[in-house]
Amino acid sequence: MTSQTTLAGPGQQPGEPGKPGSPDGLKAGLKNRHLSMIAIGGVIGAGLFVGSGAGIAAAGPAILLSYALVGLMVVFVMRMLGEMAVARPSSGSFSAYADQALGRWAGFSIGWLYWFFWVVVLAVEATAGAKILEGWVPGVPQWAWALIVMVVLTATNLVSVGSYGEFEFWFAGIKVVAIGAFVVVGLLAVFGVLPGSDAGGSGFAHLTDTGGFFPEGPGAVLTGVLMVVFSFMGSEIVTLAAGESEDPRRAVSKATNSVIWRIAIFYLGSILVVLTLLPWNDPSIVEDGSYVAALNVIGIPHAGQVMDVIVLTAVLSCLNSGLYTASRMAFSLGQRGDAPKAFATVNKRGVPQVAILSSVVFGFVAVFFNYQWPDTVFAFLLNSSGAVALFVWLVICFTQLRMRGIILRESPEKLVVRMWLFPYLTWATIAMISFVLVYMLTDDAGREQVLLSLLVAALVVAVSLVRDARSRKAAAPVE
Repeated sequence: MTSQTTLAGPGQQPGEPGKPGSPDGLKAGLKNRHLSMIAIGGVIGAGLFVGSGAGIAAAGPAILLSYALVGLMVVFVMRMLGEMAVARPSSGSFSAYADQALGRWAGFSIGWLYWFFWVVVLAVEATAGAKILEGWVPGVPQWAWALIVMVVLTATNLVSVGSYGEFEFWFAGIKVVAIGAFVVVGLLAVFGVLPGSDAGGSGFAHLTDTGGFFPEGPGAVLTGVLMVVFSFMGSEIVTLAAGESEDPRRAVSKATNSVIWRIAIFYLGSILVVLTLLPWNDPSIVEDGSYVAALNVIGIPHAGQVMDVIVLTAVLSCLNSGLYTASRMAFSLGQRGDAPKAFATVNKRGVPQVAILSSVVFGFVAVFFNYQWPDTVFAFLLNSSGAVALFVWLVICFTQLRMRGIILRESPEKLVVRMWLFPYLTWATIAMISFVLVYMLTDDAGREQVLLSLLVAALVVAVSLVRDARSRKAAAPVE
């Protein structure tokens, strides 16, 4: 049985989620160490391990600039989100802020689009994890592994927010240690000071010795941007999770301030190691994967198996966080009257049970589509959610433009974290994201993602506008 929480009405502030006795009923079950590791691990997705090889093959060493450009964009977006989240911690994060700053249609639309994005991700990651596990234990079919993984992580989310935090702490910890060790060991090999390494200590020569730094031309940097931008999705999760922490403001402030070095080390640092250990056009980068190829050059035994363990950890981490994120967004939507009221209920442990189960059901349905109709129905789901990450970042930018004034009028003392060079950098970030979306239209795969994502976004916005119109009509006085 779930206990009904006190719901915040349209436009009302639900208080500070995570505080004992707060109106939303969520409990402060996440410790500071959980939030720190969620913040660090949130930027390390499975896409970094799996997809970086294709980016290197497309742009050569210039892929470093692609990662740097997208990383800069994410730093700015996180700074804006941090400004709002520190002033007003909320389990709905940017959706709740869009509701307050841009209107209910904006909060409704971006909230449901974000939820849709993550339930599709659940299916993608469950399938990816199942493929690895089937390779280890071929006697269990792939669909059964996907089911087992989903059931286990659903159970951890249902027990308590603390169990989610504990699982994520260890999942993220393994990713962080693995990437950190890879960078350190790789750099030692690059400069020829690693005992027993097969690498010849070539230094940074491979950055320019095979066709120069731009072997595919400067335009390949933009192609690389399209290939790496979605591997950064997830950095905003910490602002949703902070609502259930012991000290939301401190957690969000710390996370947003540390995002620069996290991206510099984990993305730029690890890709730099790959590019300096072997030529960018080495066939093994695509065939084996960029990290496996680098580990083989270093001389690490069983590199493929080692990377499988790390990728599986990243997949489980993404699944765990994806289910948490989707359920908290559904909870916030229910709390604001933009989803069924049952979504805004919590059980006696302070867990939004209905929101979790509803999200995982759609995740299971998406997994079924992936096995039954992978090239039609699931391909549509995948492509129609593909550009949602960029839509979310755009909404965060426009929301921050309005929220700065609202916060200054209502509670200026809470404006602890500030976006740099406001509003100029905010507008510059909007221009950068818009350019990426437009440039995607020139790419065959990108075009389909943008157009289908725009179609789904238009449908969701239309539904929200119709709901608003009906609400106003119902509330209008009868003559």
